[in-house]
Amino acid sequence: MNPVDARPLILASTSRYRHALLQRLQRPFTAVAPPVDETPAPSEAPRALALRLALAKAEAVARLHPQAVVIGSDQVADLGGEPLGKPGDHARAVAQLSRMRGQTVLFETAVAVVCLATGFAQSDLATVRVRFRNLSDAEIEAYLLAEQPYDCAGSAKSEGLGISLLESIENDDPTALVGLPLIRTCHLLRAAGAL
Repeated sequence: MNPVDARPLILASTSRYRHALLQRLQRPFTAVAPPVDETPAPSEAPRALALRLALAKAEAVARLHPQAVVIGSDQVADLGGEPLGKPGDHARAVAQLSRMRGQTVLFETAVAVVCLATGFAQSDLATVRVRFRNLSDAEIEAYLLAEQPYDCAGSAKSEGLGISLLESIENDDPTALVGLPLIRTCHLLRAAGAL
């Protein structure tokens, strides 16, 4: 194992979804909450917002742990160019899902890997096209009561009952919709010498 491989790996996130996904790589890591303001800039496109925040999260934690390889990630739902983040509560989730019924929504999931000690900093983005069914109010309510996806971008939690809300999912990185595109993450970690 070379010295870069021996560097600690840190996930700059407290998301339980990202934590579970990263565990699939069977590489020890710790999770650290990134001190980053996630407020979109005025007129910031969803894709640009996801990329900016993924890199900002990785860089913020890397400054605290300069010898570590740090993974940052962010997901933004794009409804016709408008960014939809985590709803936070039931009323906002109802509003988001009501707007998304019958629509195609792009879920932009960015990942960044940063190691200050080696000067490595790269990012990538996976786009997932999700077509929602024309949902009834009762379906939205039943889903929200069952899943309570208030910490998921666009209120969409496809790994649970949320899959029943959808007509189709199109992407090339199957874990991207859950919150961390592992194919792209592995590519970046290999480039950083950490996998």
